[in-house]
Amino acid sequence: MELMGYPMETVYLTGLIIFGCITFLYVLVSDLIHGAFDVFSHILNPTLLLSFFTLWSAGGYILEMLTPLGSWLIMGVAAGASFVLVTLLNIFVLIPLASAEASLNYSEADLRGRIGKVITSIPTNGFGEVFIEGISGNIAKTAVSLNNEPIGQGEKILIVDVKTGVVHVLPYEQAAML
Repeated sequence: MELMGYPMETVYLTGLIIFGCITFLYVLVSDLIHGAFDVFSHILNPTLLLSFFTLWSAGGYILEMLTPLGSWLIMGVAAGASFVLVTLLNIFVLIPLASAEASLNYSEADLRGRIGKVITSIPTNGFGEVFIEGISGNIAKTAVSLNNEPIGQGEKILIVDVKTGVVHVLPYEQAAML
């Protein structure tokens, strides 16, 4: 079968290249142009639409090249397979990503009251480094002793305050007595 004088293999391959490139570009710039698609994105997600046509073109091309089936049957099988794959993509990838936490970032205020461990000794009137373990990841921060007392490597500390990215800490045993 031919479409506008071109064999179907050429039509599918051209569609695959065009829709593949558009899908790739959309994924790269979708955050920049996110607001432009809000009007109809709840009805028809551009990622799903572009993925459908990319997979349909790929399936059609592969089936045209490898099977002796008729072009109309290949078009239907490729569309059906593409629909199933895009539905699975939506259910198992896009919906969970949309409902996931937006970020694993933390604010400096979140560090107050946390317990950590000194990884670089904190000298009197000087800076050291502390390690804070958390559910969303581990954090290493520059630290200074709140009472200007030295705190040795490996000691547990309590973060009392955070100012300009530097945590102000007390030895954990001393903080427990307060």
